Amino acid sequence: MRSLYSKFTLTTILIMLASGLISFWASNAYYQNELKSQNDTKIASIALEIADFIGSDEDTDLHNYFSHLGSIGYQIFIVNKNGEETYYGSGFRESNLPEEAKEMVLNGEAYHGIAAFPHKTFVTGFFANELKNTVGIPFEYRGDNYGLFIRPDIKLLFGELHSLIAWLVAGMIVLSVILVLISAKYLIRPIGKLNRATSLIAAGDFGIKLNIKRRDEIGELASSFTKMANKLQKTNEMRKEFISNISHDIQSPLSNIKGYMKLIKGGGTHEETWKNIDAVDSEIDRLSTLTRQLLLLSSIDSRADLLNVQKYDLSEQIKKVIRQYQWNLSEKGMMASYSLPKAYIVADPPLLYSVWENLLTNSIIYSSENGEVDITLVEQEEHYEILFKDNGIGMEQEELARIYDRLYRADTSRTRSIEGSGLGLAIVYSIVDLHNGKIEVISKKGEGTTFTLTLPKKL
Repeated sequence: MRSLYSKFTLTTILIMLASGLISFWASNAYYQNELKSQNDTKIASIALEIADFIGSDEDTDLHNYFSHLGSIGYQIFIVNKNGEETYYGSGFRESNLPEEAKEMVLNGEAYHGIAAFPHKTFVTGFFANELKNTVGIPFEYRGDNYGLFIRPDIKLLFGELHSLIAWLVAGMIVLSVILVLISAKYLIRPIGKLNRATSLIAAGDFGIKLNIKRRDEIGELASSFTKMANKLQKTNEMRKEFISNISHDIQSPLSNIKGYMKLIKGGGTHEETWKNIDAVDSEIDRLSTLTRQLLLLSSIDSRADLLNVQKYDLSEQIKKVIRQYQWNLSEKGMMASYSLPKAYIVADPPLLYSVWENLLTNSIIYSSENGEVDITLVEQEEHYEILFKDNGIGMEQEELARIYDRLYRADTSRTRSIEGSGLGLAIVYSIVDLHNGKIEVISKKGEGTTFTLTLPKKL
């Protein structure tokens, strides 16, 4: 299989050759159709002036005069009525003048051989050094009739120019080929680097470094490729962390259940037995919540086009969530205040219910005893803004960047209660994104956290 480099260079060189042939054909066609008749007329005018000069001055030495004309750039053929022929200037490549042309000129008519020269695709008529490619004019000298056939001596007039053009064209071709080879190497090299980098990524090595600093499409491709590799590396790290965390979150309650079951089997007081049973029940609830949230995330990931949207009162839904968790709030001595005016939205009710549920439980979990949660709904022209504000433990700024990662916990020393699975905010972010909304968070360590959600009124 040919490499991209060889294909590129071969294609470019073929294009150069093809364009050269087409340009030559076009210039030849232009000469044949436009310039040839003009050239014939111009040469005929010069020939007539020569004939007039000879006719007006019969003392002119005909041989010397034509020799002089031949030396300054003309090819001349003279024939008289006796059939005597004389050439002046450089010779013709082909002496193929038809006899009819000679007779025609000797009988007083003009011969326009340049204008009548055959059209040949790859031979420009102007340079055809043939006797029939001339202009013939009759003239009279000392009572005798002659035929003058003349054309410019291209070799004499443009000999140096021919060499210059030949060297120029040859130099252009050679230099063009060399530059094509160099430029192709310059263009193709980054693609080779990208190809090798792709192989490394396929092998699981995401730490690639592409030293490609270009401001063209390839440079943009390299930049996008590097960003993609960094995202893949981050995704791979998150996947490993996710597996590690989920393994721990599943293994931990299972180990606890096993330990409590051993205590139950070992006997003990009635009070201790029921205490251990409650602990087992709590760990089972923890596992149940974890699996339920994992299933919810999986469902969200696959239901972008399967949303069950309907119009309903958003404020009533949030109030329902608050009432559901009123016991949790009271148990912790917390107070929930809210400002929730009527707000009708077109969305998926069960999914948004999970959003308010996770935000509220998140505030309860990470708030101190006797804390406060304030929930506000503000209507804008095309969307709603919903704020969940608490005065809990808050977060550091560097922790905020990862709070939506699955199973990420900004502080591993935090409680691992049922709701503290590390999936709540990931669920919130996914559902809000699914509804074409956005979520922002402001938090300060020791002072609390505010989540601001923006949801369009119609999905």
